[in-house]
Amino acid sequence: MFDATALQVFRLFIALTIPENVKTEIEKAQSELRRALPKDCVRWTKREQFHLTLKFLGNVDAQRVEPLADAVREACQGFAMLDLRAEQIGFFPDLRMPRVVWVGVGDQRQQLPRLQGAVEAAARDFSAEESSERFTGHVTLGRIKTIGRPETEVLARLASGLAATFFGAWRADKIEIMRSQLSPDGARHTTLTTIPLAQDRQ
Repeated sequence: MFDATALQVFRLFIALTIPENVKTEIEKAQSELRRALPKDCVRWTKREQFHLTLKFLGNVDAQRVEPLADAVREACQGFAMLDLRAEQIGFFPDLRMPRVVWVGVGDQRQQLPRLQGAVEAAARDFSAEESSERFTGHVTLGRIKTIGRPETEVLARLASGLAATFFGAWRADKIEIMRSQLSPDGARHTTLTTIPLAQDRQ
């Protein structure tokens, strides 16, 4: 799978991947926002980094990756595959003071928040990162570095125009424990472990 002795510490997160056709539609919206804002206003997420984070763990001892995978696998045993939809543009914390621009991801059966809660609980002993108070399924489009009132108004106008945009639907059949390696060119993500979700029960 991987050599746990090669490095002492891995920077990890647990995520659901996004299909390429959905990435393409999300990228179109990102490009529209990018064209409308100053070049240095936002640090935009690269297409290959589009994913839905269930839990960011930060630095984890390499030798603890296998026990982490076992804990997550056990926690996810009762979950079937998820029928997910990507739609709408949102902001953290809000549009009055935007810091993160994102596309929303959810499911009609509301299994995604339950799955995230199970993953969060399973990873608790492996991470010093604080738990998020309220989970919002999303794909990050960009992180705002600096923004003024004119740019915020542009964002608000574009977000309103994209409010009803549907980016695609897919069936998520696995969870991935991923390593993030930082560099001057941005983060590079590598899958360490894949944990399948169960087939739908009739």
